[in-house]
Amino acid sequence: MTAPVITDLARLELLAWAIEAAGRGWRVFPLRPGDKRPAGHSEKRCPGTGRCSDGHKTPEQRATTDIDLITAAWTHQPYNVAIATGPSGLLVVDLDTCKPHEPEGTPDGVANFKALCERAGQTVPDTYRVRTARGGEHLYFLQPPGARLRSTAGRLARKIDTRGWGGYVVAAGSTTPHGPYTVIDNRPPAVLPQWLYEALKPPQRPAQATSVPVTTRASGYAAAALRGEVRNVATAADGTRNATLLRAARALGRLVASGDLTRAEVEEALSRGAASNATQSQRYYDDVIRRGLDWSIAHNPAGKREAA
Repeated sequence: MTAPVITDLARLELLAWAIEAAGRGWRVFPLRPGDKRPAGHSEKRCPGTGRCSDGHKTPEQRATTDIDLITAAWTHQPYNVAIATGPSGLLVVDLDTCKPHEPEGTPDGVANFKALCERAGQTVPDTYRVRTARGGEHLYFLQPPGARLRSTAGRLARKIDTRGWGGYVVAAGSTTPHGPYTVIDNRPPAVLPQWLYEALKPPQRPAQATSVPVTTRASGYAAAALRGEVRNVATAADGTRNATLLRAARALGRLVASGDLTRAEVEEALSRGAASNATQSQRYYDDVIRRGLDWSIAHNPAGKREAA
């Protein structure tokens, strides 16, 4: 009779943490109980129904501050709590610990961040701070007005990552096999200092050519659609490129499914379009293309497109 009571208490406690985060204006979504991975289905296994009837909804898109939705989720399971940093207007600096195999004396994320602040002639900022399950720290900052900083890995220094648009953090109150996430400074998040913003903002890019050669045996509508989507990708502004590429792959996937275009020519054309305007690795963009085509082909019937 004891176990159900513990489960109920765990649900209530995690629900309280989810509501507390939402009350701060932070958009939350559920993680698997005792885990750091999002609950729910992956894009690869998306049924295309319900909330995903118009396309797979990522955890970042599903994140919410709606108390009714939060209550419905966390009374169903004792989910850990995640905060979608970008939609919440946050940039979280993740200070990692050293791994057991690393030499003694290797500086961890906290030490490297202190050194980074000293080199910049700044003190370590006072802000909302969480101790992670492995003993690291999450420093929460508000993104400056108009900023749209994305997640980074090691850009500031070793053992220091950041979580912004496209990322999330495990929220306080959650627990994994390595331990709990606990608040160690409960003050409101400070605005990201200007010197940190300058270190994290995307580099200014020169104007890109708007024309990317497209080779295709298709004609008419299919050829025009291919050229148009490649042009959209090649001219996408910073902060919109990944979403533009995914939309293009899904749109052209319908023409692959219908037989109007081949998958190979679509992949090659979109890959060249992304490469002409890249801020990520080509492998990253090719993965976005692959996932977009896989989803679209799976959700569209085969057979020639009917003439308009």
